[in-house]
Formats: sequence, structure tokens, C-alpha cells
Amino acid sequence: MKPQAWSRRDCLLGAVASLGLGSLPTWAHAGGQLEEPLADSVRGALSAAIANSAPPVPEFTDLEKRLAYLRWLGASSTRLQRRKTDFQTRIEFLQTVWYESRRAGLDITMVMGLIQVESAFRKFAISRVGARGYMQIMPFWSRVIGDGDPSRLFNMQTNLRFGCVILRHYLDRERGDTFLALGRYNGSRGRAEYPNAVYAAARNWAHPDA
Repeated sequence: MKPQAWSRRDCLLGAVASLGLGSLPTWAHAGGQLEEPLADSVRGALSAAIANSAPPVPEFTDLEKRLAYLRWLGASSTRLQRRKTDFQTRIEFLQTVWYESRRAGLDITMVMGLIQVESAFRKFAISRVGARGYMQIMPFWSRVIGDGDPSRLFNMQTNLRFGCVILRHYLDRERGDTFLALGRYNGSRGRAEYPNAVYAAARNWAHPDA
């Protein structure tokens, strides 16, 4: 998908200023989720998962699990350095991805691959259809299961939490079938291009301790 024309980008200047982003967002190339009716029980469960404001600080029951996390963190930080040059920003991002992936019961390698495909690890990425941030969350989700403020989707933890909770929801709907769940996440269910792209990107983040 080609980037938007500059005239379209110029139209976003006012919106960007109102969000306090300070600069134009970077266009993303991925698609977006499709809005679907949700049962009240499902909406309630997703809203509760989003609302939990626990900080993204990993906790470990034993030393070996902590060491495994630190090995993964070090290796992933080295791989991500070219895309995120600031050390503290990089560590905070990886710590949050680890926390939110584990919290949602997701394979962290797949989540990293999805983020690479969706936004190339750009915090303020926006797609043609309006999906936002690292995991390219469609604004309607903030109305359906959030507080209704789509600007919060540019917050790192908010974006990663929404993305992981939504992907978990799609996996549950597809009975654990990652191919179909990834397609649903992208709005292209049943087509191979997007799931295959995520699988390929995930190989970049493979690690024995992931």
C-alpha cells in the first residue's frame, strides 16, 4: 500500500497538534480490524481487560524465569537498536510488550512480528484506514471497549494492551487458529498475505527464552 499524498498529510496538521504529538505521524502499510457486533458479555470482558491499570512490570516466581526474561530482553534490545536508538525507550517498549503479551496469553514472538508488520515499531504510525500506533488499533475500539478517547491509542501501554487483548479475542473466536485470527486482526480473514508476513517477521524475534 502506497503512502498517502502530501495534501492528505497536510490536512492532519491540526489533528496532530490537538493530540500533542508535535510532529506528523508516520503512515503504516497494514490494514485494520473490522467493527463487528459484540455480545454484552464479550464487550464487558474486553472492557475489563483494558481497564486494568496494573503497571507493565514483569514479576517472576523464581530466579531462572527472571534470568530467562533478562536474556530475552538483552537479545531483543540488540535486534531492535536500529529501529529504536534510545536505550531507555527501547527497554520500556520491550518490557511492556513482554508484560502485555504474557498477560493476554500470547506468543511474544508472534506479537513482535505483528508489530513489525503493522507499524515497523513506529509509535505514531497511522494507516490509510485510520488504524493507530504500534499495533494499529482502529479508533472504533476505544468507543466499543475503552473510554471513547481515540487519542489514547498513541500511548504505548494503551496501544499494546488494546492490541494484545484484541488479538486474544480473535484467537478465542477462531479456536486458537493463528492464521485466521491474524487475518481477522488485519481485516483480511482467509487471505494468506498478512498471516504469512507476520509469521516471516516473527522469525526475526525468535529466541529460546521468548
